[in-house]
Amino acid sequence: MQPMLNSSALRWPAAPRMPALIVACLGATWIIWGSTYLAIKWALTSFPPFFQMGTRFVAAGLLLGLWAAWRGATWPTRDEWVNAAVLGALMLGGGYGATAVAEVSVSSGLVVAFIAVVPALVALLQACYGSRPTAWEAAGIALGLVGVLLLTRGQGFSASPSGLLAIALACATWSLGSVWALRGLPGGRPLTLAPGAAGYASQMLLGGMMLLALSGLVGERPVLPPDGRALASWLYLVVAGSIIGFSAYMVLLQRTSATLASTYTFINPLIGLVLGVALGGEAVTPLEWTAAAVVSGGVILLLLGRR
Repeated sequence: MQPMLNSSALRWPAAPRMPALIVACLGATWIIWGSTYLAIKWALTSFPPFFQMGTRFVAAGLLLGLWAAWRGATWPTRDEWVNAAVLGALMLGGGYGATAVAEVSVSSGLVVAFIAVVPALVALLQACYGSRPTAWEAAGIALGLVGVLLLTRGQGFSASPSGLLAIALACATWSLGSVWALRGLPGGRPLTLAPGAAGYASQMLLGGMMLLALSGLVGERPVLPPDGRALASWLYLVVAGSIIGFSAYMVLLQRTSATLASTYTFINPLIGLVLGVALGGEAVTPLEWTAAAVVSGGVILLLLGRR
């Protein structure tokens, strides 16, 4: 005998009214971040992975920190610096560093497609804190994952096991850092940062310095002087990808749910595929376009599921 379904659990939720700041931050993580993966690929011709990401975030952290100091921001405390180091190591060192490593051998479109597993990982990690996704959120995550599986059925990752391992590591460390930034460490210790731009800058500075140290350990050497497209891509990553995009994501983590903040991982594959075809000369099969449509359906369900 089948149990009766609770009709209220399946009721179509009303569309939430979001503040303008949240809408702007979502737009920044959706559109700007979707374009950064091709920029990372282009910058690799002169800036190797860890060096590229390290210099990018150190430069962005210095600029943002100077602006925060000019605005009279409070200098981070010792505990806030420690927290910035933990989150910087996970989200920037692991997340961005491993992403750049993956793009050495895998196309930017496949890399950004794989990153759509982040909301599922975030939901899984938040379950450890007693948080369960709603029915609509779960349906959106499931549909998005189906799209990701379709996107990654090609030969890109099978031809590069190292690239697959790198992007899997990037997703795991980024998801863990996102949940810890929102929920704190297991046991209840919060990982609070200095308020506003000063906190974001401290995270970028420490994460960037860790990446530069790793770059030195593996013996990376930039190609100097860099070619024009690589330098322009690096500058774009500093300003648009780091100062604007990363700060917008941290605002979303502080003011919304981690699931909503992670919806960029469903939109970015669409942006990445279009730019890869239009500007990067990448080929996209009908299956990949279909998969991209499935992914976009997942983010619609995910957003509708947010109360």
